[in-house]
Amino acid sequence: MGKNIIKINKKGEDGYKVISVRLKEGILKKIDDLSLESNRSRNELINIILENSVDDVEIE
Repeated sequence: MGKNIIKINKKGEDGYKVISVRLKEGILKKIDDLSLESNRSRNELINIILENSVDDVEIE
């Protein structure tokens, strides 16, 4: 019987980068409420929100 091979990427090689941000308490509360309501992690929800809005930003 052959080996059961499990491939594991090195940390940081999954296309994601770890960052730190400061958020106002009210925004964090809204994100946490949405997280509970949607049964998604805070991180997953923040990524969804950013992916769906970053292209709508216009700098003047």
